[in-house]
Amino acid sequence: MGATHVSVIVKNPADPDRTWEGEFLVDTGAIDSLVPRQHLEFIGITPRTTRTFELADGTSKEFDVAHAEFEFMDQTVWGSVIFVDDDTEPLLGLTALESAGIEVDPRNQQLKRLSAVRLKALAPA
Repeated sequence: MGATHVSVIVKNPADPDRTWEGEFLVDTGAIDSLVPRQHLEFIGITPRTTRTFELADGTSKEFDVAHAEFEFMDQTVWGSVIFVDDDTEPLLGLTALESAGIEVDPRNQQLKRLSAVRLKALAPA
């Protein structure tokens, strides 16, 4: 199965004119998005908190976290961004994809826009 990439513009929510654009690996197995620290610092995003995450190999590691604006496929969404080492590939996680109403077509590994963003149905009162 091939990898899916998408061009993403990351914006500083406090100063949307400060941006960084890069090619992100789409990872539906990741909740949040990852951006190398140097790019987040360049656009003025600073850590707001730290969180412990479980890595793919089962180990845990603490990372700095902030909020960012992500623009891709003519959609803009806001979400958590994890500060990672400068040599790490940027990664677009599931929260950003679902918030934008975009999913990966498993047949051809291409991103496709849903006709509507899915919301969970409310249970009857």
